[in-house]
Amino acid sequence: MSDAASTASSPTVDILVMGAGSVGCFIGGSLAAAGVRVAFVGRPRVLDELASHGLTVSDLEGRSQQLPPSGLRLSSEVPGGLRPALVLLAVKSGATAEAAAELAAALPAGTAVLSLQNGISNAAVAAAAAPSLRVLPAMVPYNIAAIGPGAFHRGTLGRLAAQDDPALRPWLSVFDRAGVPLDLHADLLPVQWGKLLFNLNNPVNALSGLPLRDELLERGYRLCLAALIEEALGALEKAGIVPAQLGAVAPRRLVSILRLPSPLFRLVAAKMLRIDPKARSSMADDLALGRRTEIDVLSGEVVRLAQAHGGTAPLNARMVELVEAWPERRQPWPASQLRGTLGL
Repeated sequence: MSDAASTASSPTVDILVMGAGSVGCFIGGSLAAAGVRVAFVGRPRVLDELASHGLTVSDLEGRSQQLPPSGLRLSSEVPGGLRPALVLLAVKSGATAEAAAELAAALPAGTAVLSLQNGISNAAVAAAAAPSLRVLPAMVPYNIAAIGPGAFHRGTLGRLAAQDDPALRPWLSVFDRAGVPLDLHADLLPVQWGKLLFNLNNPVNALSGLPLRDELLERGYRLCLAALIEEALGALEKAGIVPAQLGAVAPRRLVSILRLPSPLFRLVAAKMLRIDPKARSSMADDLALGRRTEIDVLSGEVVRLAQAHGGTAPLNARMVELVEAWPERRQPWPASQLRGTLGL
């Protein structure tokens, strides 16, 4: 157990963050800065940073708030006796079942757990591992980057989304006041797929080695992303799923815009390019740190959807292969080379 665990104090908390990474620290930190009593459970590396430097949350609108180490409740495991009103589940997808089981062993039955994770199926995985808890799917639309020890920065726009549930309605004003507004949806699946389409840029960005904005300004990478989205849209159509429009344009229109020459793309996609220079994909961070990525719940999800309906998704399957082969290569893919290996 990390030495940072010793800073965990009173079990009286409103929200428990299970997974103190970029998403958990930014959203949990924003809530804590607004006066919500938050406890953080995470890995020793991040906990040690928080214990030494405190927690800073910032965004591209210029907000910056700092919480001193003395005001943080930190632990490497769920502390005994906690009775949080809400849990924010923000672990990486591969750790979902284990984290959910730990929560179920420590928390009262019926505790609401909001899955702030990538992909489509994490909430179902968590619910299967923790049937005594009330697990609700959610979607985080924006990019959050770790920009320094204990410092987390939101570099793009958007509003949190979640499955509508009575347990979440009292929190809407709280999240709004904290600068992380939350919208509730009767059916979150189209919203999740809408976000996953955007997240197909995560492997492209990670393999490019560039910040998000620089990568999107290079047409070769945009052509790769457009092809991945187009393939996913074909799989969704066969499955009878209509993805929600999360940005300014519909997904199919987005494919056309991504393929524009760069000077025209800059004009048409000005809002899309409102990205902080610090922003990068979480998958890029994972590759840099030698961690397991979430490629299986992004491009892998497209592959499984296509196969479930009698089709294939060879481009997304190839992206899975390229990301998984990164430890042997460890060199960025130039746009022309990435296009070539995808056959574009």
